[in-house]
Amino acid sequence: MSETLLEVKNIKKYFPVNDGGFFSKSNKYLKAVDDVSFKINKGDTVGVVGESGCGKSTMARLVNQLITPTSGSVLFNGKDLTTISEKEIRSARKNIQMIFQNPYASLDPRKKVEKLIMEPMIIHKIGTRKEQLKRVHELLEVVGLNSYHGDRYPHEFSGGQRQRINIARSLVLNPDLVICDEPVSALDVSIQAQILNLLKELQKDFNLTYMFIAHDLDVVQFISDRILVMYLGKVVEAGTYTDIYDRPQHPYTKALLSAAPLKSPFEKKERFLLEGDIPSPIDPPSGCHFHQRCPFAVEKCRSIAPELERYQGEHKVACHLTGEI
Repeated sequence: MSETLLEVKNIKKYFPVNDGGFFSKSNKYLKAVDDVSFKINKGDTVGVVGESGCGKSTMARLVNQLITPTSGSVLFNGKDLTTISEKEIRSARKNIQMIFQNPYASLDPRKKVEKLIMEPMIIHKIGTRKEQLKRVHELLEVVGLNSYHGDRYPHEFSGGQRQRINIARSLVLNPDLVICDEPVSALDVSIQAQILNLLKELQKDFNLTYMFIAHDLDVVQFISDRILVMYLGKVVEAGTYTDIYDRPQHPYTKALLSAAPLKSPFEKKERFLLEGDIPSPIDPPSGCHFHQRCPFAVEKCRSIAPELERYQGEHKVACHLTGEI
């Protein structure tokens, strides 16, 4: 049985919205993440997919405690990160690293590459200067660059090379969990494939666990063992990639898969079109948040919010009509 590395329980993040002037108290909240629970086992990759604004990146920052949750818990190696001291969180972050979406914005243009990769080791006081440089040069080779690249600045590299630098920096402290926040969305398609293959190789070599956030369904399918589908701050479907791609049950998941580009001009598939825009997370619809855009919605959907319940095996769905559509 696989060992659980990360367990998120009923996590919520509500941001206060002040629409009545500078001195007025907030009476509304933007529900960025609303009662989300999931587990990630050691060595696995859990993909998180959904439209922009569904809460994917907020959830990543909650896991790493870059922002404090409104309620809920984040258990990492059995320790609740939401209740420990700042000093303990700082220590835990050595084992939770992030790769960000923009490979250039996440690198300080004033510093050379070797200093950027070495910085986490300096902060956590790991090794001598000589040992730190050796580690940096080793990692540059591991991610497909050369050791002499450490003496250059970020602007001297292409987008794909910069992301390799970010990957090297995320590995310098030997983390257990790497959170990949849309790490290939800003790259050309051919470079995306190289970076994804590199991440899979590194996962085997370094025994890494990934939380992989993306909006590209093909990317998520390629790299993930399990997938969470998010809509308006909630998980609406969860399961293995086979469950999600071959046996989708939630209308929103079906719509996402339907919208994906065809891989061949001879391929045909039924389009599942949605109507209307995504509702505001400040004032979400009652009942099922998706009912205003769902062609199958019934009266129950408008008044009662469905729970994320087991459908078959590990496959879970939050829909009143599971198995009927």
